[in-house]
Amino acid sequence: MSDVRRRWMIGVLAAIGVLSAFAWWQRGAIALRLVAIGVDRLTAQEDPVAVLPDGLHVFVCGAGSPLTDARHGGPCTVMIAGKKMFLFDAGSGSAARLLRMGLNPARIDAVFLTHFHSDHIDGVGELAMQRWIGAAAMRPLAVYGPTGVAEVVAGFRAAYSLDQKYRTTHHGATLAPPEGFGAEAREFAVPTAERRMVLIKEPDLEVVAFTVDHGPVTPAVGYRVRYKDRLVVLSGDTRRSDAVLREAQGADLLIHEALSAKFLGLLARGFDRHGRSRYAQLMRDIQNYHSSPEDAAMVAAAAKVRRLVLNHIVPPLPTTALNDEFLGNATKKFVGPIDVARDGDAYSLLPSTHDVVHFQRAP
Repeated sequence: MSDVRRRWMIGVLAAIGVLSAFAWWQRGAIALRLVAIGVDRLTAQEDPVAVLPDGLHVFVCGAGSPLTDARHGGPCTVMIAGKKMFLFDAGSGSAARLLRMGLNPARIDAVFLTHFHSDHIDGVGELAMQRWIGAAAMRPLAVYGPTGVAEVVAGFRAAYSLDQKYRTTHHGATLAPPEGFGAEAREFAVPTAERRMVLIKEPDLEVVAFTVDHGPVTPAVGYRVRYKDRLVVLSGDTRRSDAVLREAQGADLLIHEALSAKFLGLLARGFDRHGRSRYAQLMRDIQNYHSSPEDAAMVAAAAKVRRLVLNHIVPPLPTTALNDEFLGNATKKFVGPIDVARDGDAYSLLPSTHDVVHFQRAP
């Protein structure tokens, strides 16, 4: 190596060393500057409802079940229909995941619950609190649900009642108006004969609840949302259901729960080997009131839906490399697109088109 090249390399290494030392010395100031940039971006976020094109937009804010992991939070699905933002189920941490996706809980017009298993309602109290403070709401959050939702909502109101007093006292009634605190139940009973009930009916918007089979959990419902000429159906937790098939006819998007008996069998046998019989029995018990990916695919095919999204993933999948094993024979039952949902999945359905645009919004 020539002397010139050696001196050049020594100079470069010295410069790198000086810069590294300076960066280390100034690490606090550099970190603070990066935080300031992040804060500026966060506080400048546009209203997601205002900037989206007119249409029906779906965001998966929780694709999981009680067996949550880092990629699948508790059940949570946002639908933005025109300028209205609805949330379907509110699993644990729903408010935080909405914020990470750039969806402000203060913009939620109503919550719709499918049933009252804890993983579907854990986040109701936190969500109502975030909406109340974020919007300085003058009315409580509307929470639709089948018979029993009034009891659920009353429980959350009682649990957060002391917090409401603290915040109104601290911030004042302008920022934390007491009349807007908490949630109010919009309870309905699905008629036995029709097995469906229209909850919202406007010229461009319709929300229908329909009874599904999640016995012994009853009542349990799914939801059908139409905005203009686009249609999304959410199954809720259910065995393979004729009701879902009926409501999903011609849907643009069917969001259907899915459970893998094969993977749960692996877990049950593992628990058995290690003498954890209670957990093994739980893994076996939960198989009899859910749908397999193949079940969901058969419903999607018979209903002629455009796209199938599997959510309420049981058990959680640590890597997308397992998606094909999780799906099993589902791709043979339904030839359209099938997505194994992850938190952050999003879909846009614009009126007067047949497109379903799928993208990721960081959860």
